[in-house]
Amino acid sequence: MILLISDLHLQEERPDITRAFLDLLDGRARHAKALYILGDFFEAWIGDDAMTAFQQSICQALRRLADSGTAIYLMHGNRDFLIGQAFCQAAGCTLLDDPCVVELGGEPVLLMHGDTLCTRDIGYMKLRRYLRNPLSLWILRHLPLSTRQKLARKLRSESQSQTRMKNTEIVDVTPDEVPKVMAAHGVRTLVHGHTHRPALHKLVVDGQPARRIVLGDWDRRGWALQVDEQGFQLAPFEFA
Repeated sequence: MILLISDLHLQEERPDITRAFLDLLDGRARHAKALYILGDFFEAWIGDDAMTAFQQSICQALRRLADSGTAIYLMHGNRDFLIGQAFCQAAGCTLLDDPCVVELGGEPVLLMHGDTLCTRDIGYMKLRRYLRNPLSLWILRHLPLSTRQKLARKLRSESQSQTRMKNTEIVDVTPDEVPKVMAAHGVRTLVHGHTHRPALHKLVVDGQPARRIVLGDWDRRGWALQVDEQGFQLAPFEFA
């Protein structure tokens, strides 16, 4: 069994989500061969050198799972793209490129956070290219902690405000972009998060049936994609 989750947006202000995640680690994830976390794991991340006690506790929980034998793979999201190798080494997880192709259920599957599929959100795409530039990343990681904290709060506030103002179609994936990306990677299954719109979409890629599985965000309930001998099963679960 393999589990895939995304968009938990872990933060101290939401202990219900944290409890649900820790329950997953102590439950189903203990019996999984691998756990994939496809971005926006944390609500905000300003650097491995600035981990709070809360973030340290999550890191330790991941390490316990890794030490139990479950492989953990982590992908950057738009909220936590400054997560680095120091955190991953401490947590016992492997940092994945976005996008990347892995074998799941006996087939190649494309994994993405999903924000790069939202090409109609021109303003965000420009900001993303700037922030993910290697020089920008180096500068961000070397800014004083107080400056990074202020910048994170500013970006978070602006993102929430702009998202509320934008047309829902703009902040969703661009339909034409999906088959293009899937064809370029030679896959018939794509799994991503980011949009907070969990669903299984059937489509056609290069004349062949294909599917796009969208992971849900964790807010009023959690979402997990389970891959086992029964196939790909996306389902919600209630918080305890």
